[in-house]
Amino acid sequence: MTRTLVIIDIQNDYFEGGAHPLVGPDAAAANAARLLASHREDGQPVVHVQHVWDAPDATFFAPGTHGAEIHPLVAPIGGEPVVVKANPNAFLGTDLDTHLRAAGADVDGVVIVGMMSSMCVDATVRAAADAGYSVTVAHDACAAPDLSFGDTPVPAAQVHAAFMAALDGNYAEVLSVDELLG
Repeated sequence: MTRTLVIIDIQNDYFEGGAHPLVGPDAAAANAARLLASHREDGQPVVHVQHVWDAPDATFFAPGTHGAEIHPLVAPIGGEPVVVKANPNAFLGTDLDTHLRAAGADVDGVVIVGMMSSMCVDATVRAAADAGYSVTVAHDACAAPDLSFGDTPVPAAQVHAAFMAALDGNYAEVLSVDELLG
């Protein structure tokens, strides 16, 4: 079985020193890099997704900045496609679907990793499932931010867990990288 690895927005601005650091991006990127290495070794397809916020008031992922670049741990090599997006849903206004179908993902499915669990990962997983893909999410290769709702702080671990719980069994199979590589 061939499954296409989709790496969403693992970009420099989400790491320490970036414009919008998340909680735990280093561990998530390291786990994503393990999956990426396995896919490359096995000759399985990979698609990178990069968010570029092309607006005058962009607070992160501004075009041409270091922060918008894909993190070195998961940087594309060779002919690996990079899909540039401007919305949380990586299918919206992009050629992601074309790349996935060309790779055979409509037959065997996709494995999704990336950032942020609560935004672009969630939106893309739901869109992939709605488009008929079999979706697996590597939960420990994703990262989330601390959020708040009204006066209630919501720590990143709870944000991440809530989104993974909502996706698991409904839109995707949610597994660890070890389970996927095992």
